[in-house]
Amino acid sequence: MIYTVTFNPALDYVMKVEKLRFDDINRTCGEELHYGGKGINVSVILSRLGIENRALGFKAGFTGIKLQQMLEQDGIKTDFIDLKNGSTRINVKIKAETELDINAAGPPVSKEDIDKLFNQIDCVRSGDTIILAGSVPGALPSDIYEKILEKTSAKGVYAVVDSTGELLLNVLKFHPFLIKPNNFELGDLFGVKIETEDEIVEYAKKLQEMGAVNVLVSRGKDGAILIDEKGKKYSVGIIPGKPLNSVGCGDSMVAGFVAGYMEKQDYSYALRLGAACSNATAFCYSLAEKSGIMNAFEKLEVIGQN
Repeated sequence: MIYTVTFNPALDYVMKVEKLRFDDINRTCGEELHYGGKGINVSVILSRLGIENRALGFKAGFTGIKLQQMLEQDGIKTDFIDLKNGSTRINVKIKAETELDINAAGPPVSKEDIDKLFNQIDCVRSGDTIILAGSVPGALPSDIYEKILEKTSAKGVYAVVDSTGELLLNVLKFHPFLIKPNNFELGDLFGVKIETEDEIVEYAKKLQEMGAVNVLVSRGKDGAILIDEKGKKYSVGIIPGKPLNSVGCGDSMVAGFVAGYMEKQDYSYALRLGAACSNATAFCYSLAEKSGIMNAFEKLEVIGQN
């Protein structure tokens, strides 16, 4: 079983206006409501690929009920913990001649709520996969990633971490199966500016020396590079064209990689499927559907080098 964890999920309320004004009322020409959160995005792509998974996290208030309903309508299995106070956040996205994003802080989380999450984590078994994605909101302990992986690392659970900075560095001692920084985040981890493939390989291997098993570095328009557990380099490009969306591309890559590795235990195949999911999402206004993923998969090629 694959478990994703989203500490601070959201409903994204997208409002479209022809021109954003500050001297009068703005009236929309369209509205959309989407669910959001990095771990949730991973769960969505896994589900669309037919991979069984369960989304963990917290929900609160009437917005939390709506979030769960929307996910379950799309076939996403959830096991959210109900918070007593507050509401699942609503992020407002205004799309006009420019874009304006207003992200809410989210509801308070008590120690009792955190203990309930840890009880869920205790049920994760050897051979399962747990995916931790995104930042940690202020309502939670800053070391919660470490506490979760401390519980799972001794049980033979595959851990995937998609985060940045100290949050990522602090979990390397638990030997996560996969981490996925982008090339800018990789440079930030070491206080350098990375400009070449050789530098990506150099610093990805440093992360392996610090404990990571596999390091997947996304590179935007330049594709992605994987350094596998044996130090072999794999690279993949992108599909030419004008992207429509950048939100969720990294999450889609993580989902596709995990799904591909589960299917064939082959790193080249996993990278190709991960890249296909990312590319397919880039050419959608939301997360990719399976047909788009399979179409992208046929157009991509992975090159492996020792």
